[in-house]
Amino acid sequence: MPLFGTNGIRGVANEEITPEFAVKIAKAIGSYFEGDIAIAMDTRISSEMIKNSVISGLVSVGCNVYDANIAPTPALQYYLKNSDFDAGVIITASHNPPQYNGIKVVDNRGEELQREVEEEIEKISHSEKFRKKPWNEIGSIYNLDIIDFYIEGVLKNAEAEETKLKVVIDCGNGAGCLAMPYIVASVADAITLNSEPRGLPVRNYEPVKENVSDLIRAVKAVDADLGIAYDGDADRAIFIAENGEYIGGDYSLAIFAGYKLEKKKGKIVVPVSTSRCVEEYVKMKGGSVFYTKVGARNVAKKMKEINAIFGGEENGGMIFPEHQYCRDGGMASVFMIKLMAEKGEKLSDMVKNLPKYFIVKEKVECREKEKVIEKIKENVSGNVDFTDGIKIIGKDYSILIRPSGTEPIIRIYVESKSEEEAKRIAEEYKKSIKELSK
Repeated sequence: MPLFGTNGIRGVANEEITPEFAVKIAKAIGSYFEGDIAIAMDTRISSEMIKNSVISGLVSVGCNVYDANIAPTPALQYYLKNSDFDAGVIITASHNPPQYNGIKVVDNRGEELQREVEEEIEKISHSEKFRKKPWNEIGSIYNLDIIDFYIEGVLKNAEAEETKLKVVIDCGNGAGCLAMPYIVASVADAITLNSEPRGLPVRNYEPVKENVSDLIRAVKAVDADLGIAYDGDADRAIFIAENGEYIGGDYSLAIFAGYKLEKKKGKIVVPVSTSRCVEEYVKMKGGSVFYTKVGARNVAKKMKEINAIFGGEENGGMIFPEHQYCRDGGMASVFMIKLMAEKGEKLSDMVKNLPKYFIVKEKVECREKEKVIEKIKENVSGNVDFTDGIKIIGKDYSILIRPSGTEPIIRIYVESKSEEEAKRIAEEYKKSIKELSK
């Protein structure tokens, strides 16, 4: 049975992700990579417990472990890219609720593991064929400071300059608290919300519209130019316009892609869950779009293969190859501030220039999600793409139905030129999936 999902191993802490499980999978990780492993964690109540268990497992098979403590996921990835470690482990469940946690493994370049490597680690874990070390050959534990290095790297690679913009940021009490306020304050007048690390966050970690109402109010109250919200490990950034408008990840993805193409023509990579507005806007700017399965590692892999100039996901995860091949909320923040200052435009006006689609996202709890997906496949026809889940493509609409890689849910993405039509289609499929799940 696979242990790794779309983005590492996830589960409810102390139920699925137990200390015993963490030690075992860490022994498998250490047996595969050997050598020196860097580790970091987010701010969840359970993260310290799981981190210590992972460290114990790694050390027991002879790995030296370098503990960066609380740090954004992209901070550890950037450090790995620029150092001589053999791999990295991040204890995080990203956007999932506080009761969840996870174990994410990245390679020596800081990039997410490809599925074949995860399968090898799973084999070692299931067989329990771990490297065995006598008492005097176990690994050692060291402290590691990576935050300043990451902040400097973002500012350098974004070629950031100070602006006169006023920006409100909401770190969601997650790992971004240790870096994002300093990054944004280097290029703008920064005001912070929920920027102290807390095991129980003031808002849920996922920066969807219903979770960032305080940020929306704050942007309007202080007459800010921009608001930025991060998820639990700060690899994703969602933006709020000066008028309090919540800007979906598809729109910020299109804006970034367009800006990049104005500087240099090239290829853009996105997953199949991305809105049509991105491809239409990219073509208007003289670029071309390539699609992948959902997941940052799939986007990053394709970007490297075709030498793309930019890539990202509709959830706010942006990948800037000149910086690193992974999602980076800090880099996205500085780039948005930079392009707004350079263009002298409000974010709300930039969005008005994009092709307009209404997007509705739903999710349905489903323990047997793969079986339900197969049932749906049996009954679909027409223009259908099975790259990742089921994507039904109509003239002025599209529907994507896919199983989550991190939770027991099926996700539904509907977009249409008509808001009413998008809502109606989403509700129909939501009811249908609930029926099939019984």
